[in-house]
Amino acid sequence: MSDDSLNIAGRSYRSRLLVGTGKYRDLEETRQAIEASGAEIVTIAVRRSNIGQNPDEPNLLDVLPPERYTLLPNTAGCYTVEDAVRTCRLARELLDGHSLVKLEVLGDEKTLFPDVIATLEAAEILVRDGFQVMVYTNDDPIIAKRLEEIGCVAVMPLAAPIGSGLGIRNPYNILEIIENAKVPIIVDAGVGTASDAAVAMELGCDGVLMNTAIAEAKRPVLMASAMKKAIEAGREAFLAGRMPRKRYASASSPIDGTFF
Repeated sequence: MSDDSLNIAGRSYRSRLLVGTGKYRDLEETRQAIEASGAEIVTIAVRRSNIGQNPDEPNLLDVLPPERYTLLPNTAGCYTVEDAVRTCRLARELLDGHSLVKLEVLGDEKTLFPDVIATLEAAEILVRDGFQVMVYTNDDPIIAKRLEEIGCVAVMPLAAPIGSGLGIRNPYNILEIIENAKVPIIVDAGVGTASDAAVAMELGCDGVLMNTAIAEAKRPVLMASAMKKAIEAGREAFLAGRMPRKRYASASSPIDGTFF
């Protein structure tokens, strides 16, 4: 297969699996799972993780060195435009000018659905401020296109509520987003197991971001390995082009004129 790299904000990546760093038992399990996943982009909740702001506590960067991974600071836990923008600016300061961020502005503590209006406003501010914004949103094709037009470098529609593990609940909306996008579309939230990741890739998504599906598996490191394989298989199946669906099989060779 020819070069099939994932390109985000001018950089190319071999892996199309992006992973989070939360909910693991400890930093060692975090390290092992992320290594097993093969991911090159790792997202970090700045408000919940120590990346240098607390010098007396274990530093996540000790097990996820920036020279090995592309760090993707995110605004998880932010419910206002102001908090999201402030968090991104803090991450840029802590990471020596790092501009690639994952924006999410939540609208509801129970479902963790995005506040779309606040997300649009925060995205406009951050893009103007020189950030390269990968943005979490709902699966609305109109909003996805608007976020692309604002200047986001990747749009990340949910497959299902964050942490639910329900898989892709509305593949038709995801497909509509993909077909009209000129930036990478990465499914974010809702994946529960390897088959969910494969389905996302078979639809034509450019990648999948996940955390809970790996971290809350009974064996997280093994699940990380399974997700790596599912992403690769789903991508190859998409590129190969599946056979048409039929009501019933047809013979592979004609049977007229044969004797039984």
